[in-house]
Amino acid sequence: MPTDTRRINGPESSISPYAFVKSKQLTDKAAESGRSDGRTFEKVRPIFLKTGLITQAQGSSYIEQDGTKVICAVYGPRAVIKREEFSMQGQMTCEFKFAPFSCRQRRQHMQDAEEKDYSVQLLEALEPAVLLHKFPKAQVNIYITVLQNDGSALAASMTCASMALADAGIEMYDLVTGCSARIKGDTILMDPCSSEEYSDKDSATVNNGSVTVGIMPSLNQISAVTSKGELHFEHLRKAIRQCVDVCIQLYPVCQQSLTSAVEDLIQKGSDT
Repeated sequence: MPTDTRRINGPESSISPYAFVKSKQLTDKAAESGRSDGRTFEKVRPIFLKTGLITQAQGSSYIEQDGTKVICAVYGPRAVIKREEFSMQGQMTCEFKFAPFSCRQRRQHMQDAEEKDYSVQLLEALEPAVLLHKFPKAQVNIYITVLQNDGSALAASMTCASMALADAGIEMYDLVTGCSARIKGDTILMDPCSSEEYSDKDSATVNNGSVTVGIMPSLNQISAVTSKGELHFEHLRKAIRQCVDVCIQLYPVCQQSLTSAVEDLIQKGSDT
């Protein structure tokens, strides 16, 4: 029987590498003594930002928050092809996608309901920050890919997409920085990882959920707020305030990253 030389034959039996990974559960004992990764309730994970990674795009950025890694590419402004989409106001589209290998359970190639929901939320968070009237009859396309998901992917995508828009030279009122929080009883965990995020299995528990906030720091305006679960108003308000404080602290990091990218670009121009 002829063999296909272009195909690499795998073993007859295999074991998933996740079988050897210890699962981390958010228990009451862990909530009292601290978090599974050793952070305090208010502490966020270290952040790495880089722009200009995708040379084919007008603008791109990459963000890494410990185990959460997101990359974004921006194309445009470019002319609207369909005549029925003609508008004197600029248009913006956003496509959010988990890479198939980004989660413990393999994601599909096509967008599912969660990814479409995230795409709409990101678009609503970014539109207030962009001067859409500056490019009539044109559109800007944003493509976000989560390379590895370890929680707070939506908040990281807000910051990443905003940085990519700035790197593309799109005129904006301000950058958009995002942060999320997990609420369980009286405990508020900032920047939750995947084991700490809210699950639909906990929907019957009272005052148990999560909130994600997007803010334009220099304008001191919130561009997006989304929440899940059943939450008490006081705890929700406290979580939003803490998210706003984290977003404001993240703003200088974004500015420094963009400044470094411009300095590198000027240095390359002078060398040539």
